[in-house]
Amino acid sequence: MAADLSLRGVYVPLVTPFDASGAVAVDAIERLCHEYLDAGAAGIVALGTTGEAPAVTDDERAAILEACGSVCAQRGAQLIAGAGGNNTDKSVASVAALDGLAGLAAALVAVPYYVRPSQEGIVAHFRAVAAASPVPVVVYNIPFRTGRELEAAGVLELAATPNVAGVKQATAALDQATLTILAGAPRGFHVLSGDDPFMLPVVLMGGTGGICASAHVCTERFVSMVECGLAGKVEEGRSHAEALLPVCDALFAEPNPAVIKGVLHAQGRIPTPDLRLPMTPAAPGSIAAALAAVESAGA
Repeated sequence: MAADLSLRGVYVPLVTPFDASGAVAVDAIERLCHEYLDAGAAGIVALGTTGEAPAVTDDERAAILEACGSVCAQRGAQLIAGAGGNNTDKSVASVAALDGLAGLAAALVAVPYYVRPSQEGIVAHFRAVAAASPVPVVVYNIPFRTGRELEAAGVLELAATPNVAGVKQATAALDQATLTILAGAPRGFHVLSGDDPFMLPVVLMGGTGGICASAHVCTERFVSMVECGLAGKVEEGRSHAEALLPVCDALFAEPNPAVIKGVLHAQGRIPTPDLRLPMTPAAPGSIAAALAAVESAGA
């Protein structure tokens, strides 16, 4: 086993809400964490893509992690913390700094972006990060954002690496590479869907769940869908997936997390719909369409 950690179910990659002054709304973070865990989420992902990690200061980062970690520790849930970057030394320091954080189960580390390293370089990067991390590492494979995909052979190589627990596979398809990873993953290595519309198919093919931004809404139904997939209840799971697909589509009609924040604000769950530049708030029409999709899905 590459890492002694079980990752199973739906993990919500939390937004970072801001108050009217532009400060991080820590109370709203804590409230959202409780809501999602009450709805059956297995854990919270802090400071991922949806959490606008590049836009927060070091002090804000610490406050966000402390708030999420405190709730997860209290609730016996798993916190996965976003960490790393495109420089290996800084990524090593980033994961090492997580040591001692309450509730922490794993670190989510993206494939290095912008510099476009070789496959060998990406694997070496993750080996160095995993060796320094106080908790197991989940590889975040999202070529749409990083400009470089970690190919199936590299993922499976890392699956045999100590302290690597799994992969968040976000290649925008149930593609050949993902199927190869699912087929070849050793016991104890977890494949988590990173593309919300493909979560059920990934689970049915051997994945153990997903990190699902769309589960900010309709959380219980996303959890039920994944549980159906894990139990092999194909028709029931498919019914959930078909109802939730319009929700996924509507929430990603504009760059993430603009629509999600707009919906949460409209629902009275966060104080503002604001994002930090260069991200901008969603258009009213996009928010209205997403709210309609949520209502149609029965949540």
